[in-house]
Amino acid sequence: MDFDISPAWISIKTVFVATTITFFVGIIAAYWMNNYNGKLKSVIDTIFTLPLVLPPTVVGFFLLLLFGKNGPIGKLLLKFGKTLIFSWEATVVAAAIVAFPLMYRTTKGAFEQIDNNIVNAARTLGVPEWKVFWKVMLPLAWPGIGAATVLSFARCLGEFGATLMVAGNIPGKTQTIPIAIYFTAENGEMVNALIWVIFIVIISTIMIFLMNYWNAHQQKNIYGVGRK
Repeated sequence: MDFDISPAWISIKTVFVATTITFFVGIIAAYWMNNYNGKLKSVIDTIFTLPLVLPPTVVGFFLLLLFGKNGPIGKLLLKFGKTLIFSWEATVVAAAIVAFPLMYRTTKGAFEQIDNNIVNAARTLGVPEWKVFWKVMLPLAWPGIGAATVLSFARCLGEFGATLMVAGNIPGKTQTIPIAIYFTAENGEMVNALIWVIFIVIISTIMIFLMNYWNAHQQKNIYGVGRK
């Protein structure tokens, strides 16, 4: 039985890079939107959340329009001799975009639950805004941010539709585990497909267990007691 392990390596690289990007961009976007009260707040929030409710193939289609050779970003990349479509980088972009709303909305909810009296007290004491964020808001929101990271990781790991649209199914290059499961099952290689299914379930279970343990530890440090 021939078994190509490259989808595991491709998925691991994609998931960790995409989750890292989503982690930082999601926190920044959530913090900004938590403090933004302009007229376009609902519009921007809708745009940030849209990939969560759209079918992944629709997200992939929009990415093709943007990053294809005739798209605005695609044309810009071509001027530098670069292309994104059907490359490993495309798997990262697709995974990060579909996972971003989970990171953004969960983190934003964590920021909104912080007692404003604590934040305002720090500000009245003359604490700079960046230090208020770093020393006050971030530690208080950390359990929620941890949960958001788990959700983003899981979403990146399971991404299929948008990735297939913009990166394709190129063995050893863009074939992630979900894509490998689909095509091996379609070809009747049910044993190989089952191996990948078990692999992805194990990874997801371990990550959720570790992050739940970590969140419980963080809450104990913040509140002084553990959940009973």
